[in-house]
Amino acid sequence: MKGFVEDFGVTVRQLREGQGWSQEELAERSDLNRSYVGEIERGRVIPSIVTAHKLAGALGINIVHLLAQCEQLEQSRLARRINLAAIAC
Repeated sequence: MKGFVEDFGVTVRQLREGQGWSQEELAERSDLNRSYVGEIERGRVIPSIVTAHKLAGALGINIVHLLAQCEQLEQSRLARRINLAAIAC
């Protein structure tokens, strides 16, 4: 579970930075506290589905797309671990 929470935060940060926004700007657009957005991006809190929906809306995507990007990041990390394990053998 912790890995997914971290991947969610990384995904939110990547999308935010892709827009050229600060955490404060994303927080304002999603009606969240800036420090809470920072905690989400660092993977230190588990956002509710409502919070995920607010973030997705602020970023101009739907929640399904946001979660799909998290899944892609997780799959990418898993593939790298498998490749590293194969090299180590």
